[in-house]
Amino acid sequence: MKYEAVIGLEIHSELKTDTKIFCGCKTTFGAEQNTHVCPVCLGLPGVLPAVNKKVVEFAIKAGLATGCTINKYSKFDRKNYYYPDLPKNWQTSQYDLPIAEHGAVEIDVDGQKKTIRLTRIHMEEDAGKLVHSGATIKDSAASNVDYNRTGVPLIEIVSEPDMRSAAEARAYMEKIKAILEYIDVSNCHMEEGNLRADINVSLRPVGQKELGTRTEMKNINSFKALEDAINYEIERQAEVLDDGGVIVQETRTFDPERGVTLSMRSKEDAHDYRYMPEPDLPPIITTDEEIENYRKSLPELPDAAAARLQNELGLSAYDAGVITSSRQSAEYFDATVKEGADAKLAANWIMGDLAKNLNADGITIENSPVDAKRLGEMIKLIEKGTISSKIGKKVFAEMWKNPDPPEKIVKDLGLVQITDTAAIEAIVKEVIAKNEKAVADYKSGNKKAIGALVGQVMKASKGKANPQMVNELLAKNLEG
Repeated sequence: MKYEAVIGLEIHSELKTDTKIFCGCKTTFGAEQNTHVCPVCLGLPGVLPAVNKKVVEFAIKAGLATGCTINKYSKFDRKNYYYPDLPKNWQTSQYDLPIAEHGAVEIDVDGQKKTIRLTRIHMEEDAGKLVHSGATIKDSAASNVDYNRTGVPLIEIVSEPDMRSAAEARAYMEKIKAILEYIDVSNCHMEEGNLRADINVSLRPVGQKELGTRTEMKNINSFKALEDAINYEIERQAEVLDDGGVIVQETRTFDPERGVTLSMRSKEDAHDYRYMPEPDLPPIITTDEEIENYRKSLPELPDAAAARLQNELGLSAYDAGVITSSRQSAEYFDATVKEGADAKLAANWIMGDLAKNLNADGITIENSPVDAKRLGEMIKLIEKGTISSKIGKKVFAEMWKNPDPPEKIVKDLGLVQITDTAAIEAIVKEVIAKNEKAVADYKSGNKKAIGALVGQVMKASKGKANPQMVNELLAKNLEG
C-alpha cells in the first residue's frame, strides 16, 4: 500500500536577549554549569516573575515577518508537567491566547513553490539541560542537570501539518531560520541549541483525508538530523502498517549515530498538561500603533531580497535563492556589488570558490579571511582585463592566506594578464609551428581542434595571455 507522509514542525528559537524572560540572569551560552541562576528562574518559593519587554518585541516581529496576525491581548499560562530540567514543575508558556497566529511562509523545493501555514507563535521559557552520561538518554546510566538555560526566552513556531517530505520540512526550517536571522531576533546557532525542532510525523493511505496516528521526535538541532529522522520514521511507520500493526502515539528520540528513532514515552495531549492562566503575570496588551511601528522597523526579508536580486541585478531565481538563504551571505553579496563588482560574477564567486573554502575550513561567511571589499576589488580586476578568471582562482587562493589587497598580490606574483598583441602573437606562431597535427585537423574542417592550440598557448604564457585575444589571433594565423 502506498502512503502519504504528513509532517508538522514545532520550531523552538532562543531569542537573543541579554537577560532571561522573567528575571535578570544572563543568557550567555557556555557559562559554567548552574552559575546563571537565581531564585526566580529556579522557582524558589515566594518569588515573582516580571516579563522582559524585549521578548515581547522580538515575538511580535517574528509574527509580523511570517505573516501572522498579532493578538492585541495575549496571556501567559502554566504548562504543568514533571521533568528534572523543570525546577518549578511547570513551564510558563502560552496556550489559548498566544502572541501571534495564522501566518504562512513560502518554500521552494526543486523549483516547486509551496505555502506552509503557521498555526501560531507563542512565547515561553526554556527548560534546563540534562547532561547525559551516555550518547543519548536511552543508553545513559545517569544524568546531571544544568539550570543555566532555564528561563532563557523562547518563541515556539508551530506549523500546520502541511509538509509531505523530509525535503519540504528542511526547506521550511531553513526559511524560518533565515527570517529569524534577517530580523535579528535569534542567533540561530543550531549547534548551541538556539534553534531546534520537534517533528510530528504520521502516515495515511494516498487519497485518504483523515490523518493517521502521529509520533513526535524532540530536540532535533541540525538539518541533516531533521531529514534523517523524518525519513527513518516514515520507513518505520510504513513497515508497521504493512505488517498489520498499529502506530502508537508516542514521543521518540533520534539517535544520529545509528540513524534510528527510539521510543521514549507515550505522547501527551494538551489536556494532560492541565494548562491554567499564570496568576503572577499580567496579560500582554499591544496597541495597533505599536504593532505598526514594529512592522515598519522590519528589514528587507529573504523573499523580498531574492526578488530584488532578480529584478534589479538580473540574477537567476536559483542564484538569488542561494545568496539570500542567510542574512550574512546576502549582506556579503550586497557589499561585494557595492564595491563595484558585477552582480553575476559576484554571485558565482560567492557560491563557488568562497563557499568551497568556507566549507573546507568549517567557518561561516562572516569569519571569511576574504571580506566583501577584497572580493569586489578582485572581481573588478577580472572585469578590467588585468587578470583572467583562471588567474583569479590563483589570486583568490592567495588572498585566503594573505591579507594584502588583490592588486598587490597580482603584481607580487607576476600574474598580470598579457594583453600585448605582439607578445601573444609570438607565442601563437610558436605553438602553431610545434603542433602540425592540430593545425592540419583545423584546416581540414575540424574547428574544435583550435581548443588544443588555445590550451598550448595558455600553458606557454603560464595562463596569463588574454583568452579572447588568443582565440582571435589563432583564428587569424590559421586562416591567413
